[in-house]
Amino acid sequence: MGLFDFAANIGKKLFGRDDPPEQQAAKVQEHIQAANPGVDNLQVEVSNGVATIKGDAKSPEALEKAILMAGNAMGIQEVKAAEATVAGQAAQLATDDEFYIIEKGDTLWKIAEKAYGNGSKYNAIFDANREVIEDPDKIFPGQKIRIPSSLK
Repeated sequence: MGLFDFAANIGKKLFGRDDPPEQQAAKVQEHIQAANPGVDNLQVEVSNGVATIKGDAKSPEALEKAILMAGNAMGIQEVKAAEATVAGQAAQLATDDEFYIIEKGDTLWKIAEKAYGNGSKYNAIFDANREVIEDPDKIFPGQKIRIPSSLK
């Protein structure tokens, strides 16, 4: 499962299964804008479980956060961001970072132990995913998050 693929049957419930695509897109866009990860002129389209993100991200990390926020919504199985830009240039993601799919029984402490060998670095994971994880004690299996490489 790559960055742009998600489990459609889990995640934050933003819209109903029978809501029209325009309403689904509006709810996903509102969700991303509420946390403001750093994407200007954000536009979201949703069709058949695929969210398409357009806009200009201030950084590769900001675009990754927007992708994760959209993809971690229930009903979204894929996110496309080919038309998004980063600081006005063709979008490139922060290739140093890793992505992790939360498993049953995981905590941010356990994830930090796996990623860095030190569970006390869980706050760095939370900080890197603040827009994706609203509460460090409320993560769920199947949720996809960023693991910053700068701490390794």
